Amino acid sequence: MKVFKKLQFIFVASVSMMMVRQVQAETQISFSVDNIKSDQARQDQNLVRAMALLDRSMEVYFSADGQSMHRFYNPDTKVRPEEKASVWMYSASIEAVNAILHGLKAQKERGNHNLFDKHYKRYADLLAQLHENAAYYLGTFNLVSFTQTRDWTVYAVDRAKAKGAANATGVLNVYDDQMWLIRELIEAYHLTGKERYLKEAEYLTTYVLDGWDCTLNDKGIENGGIPWGPGYVTKHACSNAPMISPLVWLHEIYKKKNDQITSNYIDAGDRQSRRSKMLRKADFYLDFAKRIYAWQKDHLLNSKGVYDDMMGDCYPDCSIVYEIVDGIKYRKNTQLRKAVGTSFSYNSGTMISGAADLYRATQSKIYLEDGKKLSDASFQYFAKLGSQVPAHYTYASDGFNNWFNGVLLRGFFQISPVFEKAKSYMDSFQQNLDYGYTHFLRSGLLPPDLLGGWHIDKDKNNLEGMFMFTYAAQYAMLSQYEIEK
Repeated sequence: MKVFKKLQFIFVASVSMMMVRQVQAETQISFSVDNIKSDQARQDQNLVRAMALLDRSMEVYFSADGQSMHRFYNPDTKVRPEEKASVWMYSASIEAVNAILHGLKAQKERGNHNLFDKHYKRYADLLAQLHENAAYYLGTFNLVSFTQTRDWTVYAVDRAKAKGAANATGVLNVYDDQMWLIRELIEAYHLTGKERYLKEAEYLTTYVLDGWDCTLNDKGIENGGIPWGPGYVTKHACSNAPMISPLVWLHEIYKKKNDQITSNYIDAGDRQSRRSKMLRKADFYLDFAKRIYAWQKDHLLNSKGVYDDMMGDCYPDCSIVYEIVDGIKYRKNTQLRKAVGTSFSYNSGTMISGAADLYRATQSKIYLEDGKKLSDASFQYFAKLGSQVPAHYTYASDGFNNWFNGVLLRGFFQISPVFEKAKSYMDSFQQNLDYGYTHFLRSGLLPPDLLGGWHIDKDKNNLEGMFMFTYAAQYAMLSQYEIEK
């Protein structure tokens, strides 16, 4: 695959700062934090705050030309370490822009053109720029998978110095990174109508599904599951469930069309021979969404009603093994004997989203009931009432949990049209963001701990850029929710 050609957009830091100040001024003039007088005011405040956080983050985390994203910035010391963001972290910036574009379009559709007219074009341009510069993470490598050997151009974990030159071999690319980008590329297609976003999303989808373990066990049943990456054998919640919703969206894009796609599989008769057939895209994508959902539910749903991190306990070990069939080398199944690892909020959040989307597409009530149960269990498991601030729910903020929690919020948002109770769960995120914005906003940035604030030692306030982008995305999502509820 050739590196995708995209429009060039120049990011000028001084212009960005001017926009930051303009949006922050709008926030101060238009709203009082403790005195929101109407739903319209809440909608506007959420969206304006999202834009202010995003604009400030673009200024402090991105290079002056907008091409590279730094991982950390300290608002106290004003130091930005040289470490660059991984592609996963970079994708958080695209997620935030898409969320704001959704919020702006929702405003326009409800007859409020003011914010849309002021800001939509510049964020659509920023989206195109971020997509363009994501190519610094692209690299090409040769992969022996369960059904074929093929060259792929995909997103590596780390950024290269030139577009298309990243090292994506072995463990240096993972399937979940592609999934987060697939999601945002499809969102970008829906928001802009530009075919290049859809084309790349489908290419990366083909790559991810090439990682599906279609080998058959001794009963002729597919082993299933997607490993964390082509260099791993463990099968993670984060390398499966995030793909469900994008597959449903692709099904919906093609459901009234007859476009075809190649499906690779293993012959059920001899359980070895690799075969392929042409299927209608709409059917192929929806079937795969169901299969991934079923695999994760069967293997990773635990007794507390939330999802474990991964299938591990490799036997005999965690080495990748191969087999030769008809003189051709293929990847072979590695036995994974039990679910292990921490239950993270995003692994349940993606399954809530997947259940909501599958219910919409199929009207099968099992997905609706699953989504409701998982929403209740997730809120009970991940939200702790009053542990920091009375009448506020604390979510874990160590490690990468801030970003993980944003995925859980998105799950609540996606199921809220069919599950009234999820709206109260979303309110907890609104409370926490507002509390942090009111008490701890510093140099236009929010702390990792929204209820606890900044570290007393200023040298320890290095803030992950992806956290700022997820805060912006959450505010934008909550704005859209306020409009649609």
